[in-house]
Amino acid sequence: MTVTAATSPESGFEPEIRTAAGVLRGRVEAGLAVFRGISYAEPPVGALRFAAPREVSAWAGVRPAYSFGPQPPQPAFGMDASGQESSSDDWLTLNVWSPDAASGAGLPVLVWIPGGAYVIGASSVPEFDGARLASGGVVVVTLNYRLGVEGFAQIDGAPANRGLLDQVAALQWVRENIRDFGGDPDRVTIFGESAGGGSVAALLAMPRASGLFRGAIAQSVPGPFFTPALAADIAVALAAELGLLPTMADLSAVDPARLPAAGQAVSEKIAQFRDRWGPIAYRPIPFAPVVDGEVLPSAPWEALALGAGRDVDLLVGHTRDEHRLFSLIDGVLGQVTEEQADSALHALAPGWDGARRYRNAFPEARPEQLYELVNSDWLFRMPSLRLAEAHAAAGGRTHVYELTWSAPGMGGVLGACHGLDVPLVFGNLSSGGPAMLVDQPPSAETEAMSTWIREAWTAFATDGDPGWPVFDCEERLVELIDTPPTGAAYPEEASRLLWQQHAFGALPLIGQPTTPKA
Repeated sequence: MTVTAATSPESGFEPEIRTAAGVLRGRVEAGLAVFRGISYAEPPVGALRFAAPREVSAWAGVRPAYSFGPQPPQPAFGMDASGQESSSDDWLTLNVWSPDAASGAGLPVLVWIPGGAYVIGASSVPEFDGARLASGGVVVVTLNYRLGVEGFAQIDGAPANRGLLDQVAALQWVRENIRDFGGDPDRVTIFGESAGGGSVAALLAMPRASGLFRGAIAQSVPGPFFTPALAADIAVALAAELGLLPTMADLSAVDPARLPAAGQAVSEKIAQFRDRWGPIAYRPIPFAPVVDGEVLPSAPWEALALGAGRDVDLLVGHTRDEHRLFSLIDGVLGQVTEEQADSALHALAPGWDGARRYRNAFPEARPEQLYELVNSDWLFRMPSLRLAEAHAAAGGRTHVYELTWSAPGMGGVLGACHGLDVPLVFGNLSSGGPAMLVDQPPSAETEAMSTWIREAWTAFATDGDPGWPVFDCEERLVELIDTPPTGAAYPEEASRLLWQQHAFGALPLIGQPTTPKA
């Protein structure tokens, strides 16, 4: 390990660390060594467009690591930390916050994988600032990976799941270099929420990721994973928006900034494809990991049931009211009709009589409750639970939680909604979009809740124990995260029983494939 120091009139002490590729110069902020915008792979453009990530080339001299790298291409509402879109193509970067980079302390490492429906997301947004979490005694790493068409579309001639391959490349960089930042490469825990949680689940199932992390925290794991046939049919529709074929030859000629618009266009008319794409056209969800048989050999639930990731400690859970935030975004919060509830039940409930069984299981539920229950269960709650069950049944050490603490922000109407765990985990309670979910300024109760969760996540990263009993498939003991947190049997028993015979796996194409037309 090489740690030296430089000074500048503007920033004072600036630590320098020699990585495998060259020397980086960071900054000290509030007692932490901070390095931003570290390239972990070559920019995936030009000859590397739609290719697997390539190891970053070495450089001479000292490279400043003061600023976040640019966000990957995504829809126009995705912005970098400065609020401006970036024209740089060095998307594959990561950031490090270390409380003890100089001593080689061998601290546990938490590697954050951003969520955002595999379409939006960037490590530069304020809610993912790692300073407060790192101050608890862990090295925090956050990363970017390719999204949307660049990262997940099924393109002829290109490897599948390029976004997941980017994540593996970032973890390989961590494995090789994190000791020089004060971290222990043998105590790396990956964590992510929503699409980040789905990425965590996928990495557990990927042979290429084996041995790169010891722990995994999967927050609100989404259920949709695609078969190659479904992904290919979606890719035909995406390319058709540009008058092209879904091939490397055609799409490589398109400016990366133009591709997110094609994804947006398909999302806006995705209801037209319900008879072909099934429930993902009801949501809508045009991108997800593809169970291609090579990069991702099988869906996470099947892989974990067969023993994949058995040696990795797993912490997995969801919020109680996962879908309520989406109801607000969709403009139906408090206004769900009987017809909307019935449509959701028939589209998403498991089995041919799933709608009837939901109504029987929740006889007092009004349309809005049924609508939120089936959406929450299909998209996040039951996939998260079933991942825990698969891991535990195969002999893996598993801990489960449900966040039941209601969001105090926005008048308290959102309950324990999707995304509420993000500001609590990072402790960024007054900055970034998710901060709207908590009270402003944060109350003592909110601060205490965030402190408790950060300590639990840090304890899990340290020794695999967040502070509550392991989960098994008989007693199903979980931690209900509330004020105060309490241990209990898994509380969503009615939903569990409704879904217990459903096999989560790669979603198929319904009908015959579309013939591509240039």
